[in-house]
Amino acid sequence: MSKPAIVLVHGFWGGAAHWTRVILELKALGHTDIRAVENPLTSLADDAERTRKMVAQIDGPVVLVGHSYGGAVITQAGNLPNVKALVFIAAFAPDAGESPGAITQEHLPEAAPNLAPDSDGYLWLKPDKFHESFCQDLPADEGFVMAVTQKAPLAGTFGDAITDPAWKHKPNWYQISSKDRMIAPENQQRMSGRMDARKVITLDASHASLASRAKDVAALIDEAARATA
Repeated sequence: MSKPAIVLVHGFWGGAAHWTRVILELKALGHTDIRAVENPLTSLADDAERTRKMVAQIDGPVVLVGHSYGGAVITQAGNLPNVKALVFIAAFAPDAGESPGAITQEHLPEAAPNLAPDSDGYLWLKPDKFHESFCQDLPADEGFVMAVTQKAPLAGTFGDAITDPAWKHKPNWYQISSKDRMIAPENQQRMSGRMDARKVITLDASHASLASRAKDVAALIDEAARATA
């Protein structure tokens, strides 16, 4: 059975390398065509276009996976004809007209006070609060490295709204992180509950489930890939 390509889309405060452990788990499961987008985090339009361009280079079916804000990106970019499935990992899945910022306001996450804008319009997660906010179930040294290497978005990206959500047209899977301090679990439950998802799993994990629970996350992606092969 041929396997579809898997395209991984990161969120705010990180880059493609946040998928390192998931990539290795997918490789162990026999996936060979794995790609990770490096988004600019300058606007939803820019990030969706970067993702579309990567998907368009693939001659064959694609499973599109988004973590955190990356879920909004795959929601916006996922209507390409070769995208056969969407997988959301502790992610935003906005409806038409919704933005990540508006969803965040419904239930403010525990770590909201730890965000700090700079004079250039970028929104940072305070380095000394990164571990406890983003990845409290990882070793402190790993959280320190994530804090130092974080990739801040332009704050305005939070307000960019979805036009035609791909999850209304494509089979989808969702992983909730029950100990998430960056996207409130209540918001994840609401978003996943309205998506007619093929499967929703809940992990006792931080926002960084893609690192702390990589085996479980990879298994969910593999299930989506097998269902659409």
